[in-house]
Amino acid sequence: MAAVEQRQTVRANAKYVRSSARKARLVTDLIRGRSVPEARTILAFSPRAVAKDVEKVLRSAVANAQENLRWDGDDLVIVRVTADEGPTLKRHKPRARGRVNAIMKRTCHITVELAQSPQAAARAAAEAAAPKRTRAPKKAAAETPVAETTDVEATETEEGTE
Repeated sequence: MAAVEQRQTVRANAKYVRSSARKARLVTDLIRGRSVPEARTILAFSPRAVAKDVEKVLRSAVANAQENLRWDGDDLVIVRVTADEGPTLKRHKPRARGRVNAIMKRTCHITVELAQSPQAAARAAAEAAAPKRTRAPKKAAAETPVAETTDVEATETEEGTE
């Protein structure tokens, strides 16, 4: 069997978002597999209301990556994004002739999972493998020549001799 490369990921999720999972999936399908800056642009110009909620979860995932793993936010890629069904609030609306209609207020759980882009991961691995350079010792202050008089003192003495 081929060895599967395991990448480290960062996750953020929002539960009980007041939108149906079907509507949220239309937005999440647009950003799956894209870089974070590209996904933010897509979400900013999306006309769907749930795009704001997805963008909040994406911002939270980027903040988790920056805070916990010290990753650069622009070098991240969306590995997985899901919109699963949450609990449905069941309400009723009275209708004519003593009847009632059911109103289903649906919710969903949005999860965003990020990983470093392959280029950023290779760059980080190269930096970690490279030997760290040490600085040369600073020169002592006594070695550098210091002028005995300043320019102001020199001009005053020249003016005084005339």
